[in-house]
Amino acid sequence: QVQLVESGGGLVQPGGSLRLSCAVSGFPLDYYAIVWFRQAPGKEREGVSCISSSGASTDYADSVKGRFTISRDNGKNTVYLQMNSLKTEDPAVYYCATTWSRVCGHIATMTADLGSWGQGTQVTVSS
Repeated sequence: QVQLVESGGGLVQPGGSLRLSCAVSGFPLDYYAIVWFRQAPGKEREGVSCISSSGASTDYADSVKGRFTISRDNGKNTVYLQMNSLKTEDPAVYYCATTWSRVCGHIATMTADLGSWGQGTQVTVSS
């Protein structure tokens, strides 16, 4: 059974940092590219970042490029999202999800066809 569990969210001030983790079980992590996406109340799902199955390639939404870094540790079956310089437009529930590919396309198109995802972790940015 595929299971993804996100953690690491919380409340941070503007300009602060958080590291989200996505613990995966039920399948070898190196089978799929993994996506982080977010959804804020009243807004559509937004793809944030993608990492290929090998970790060799990544893609980021323009809104987070230069601030967020995605990485994976296949040995630990975990994917990370390091979020720096958080802004007041970043708050949302953040989810990690499997894809149906080993490679990343443009993140904006990948969220239309995802496999499984977890319960999400809340990120709040407020002073």
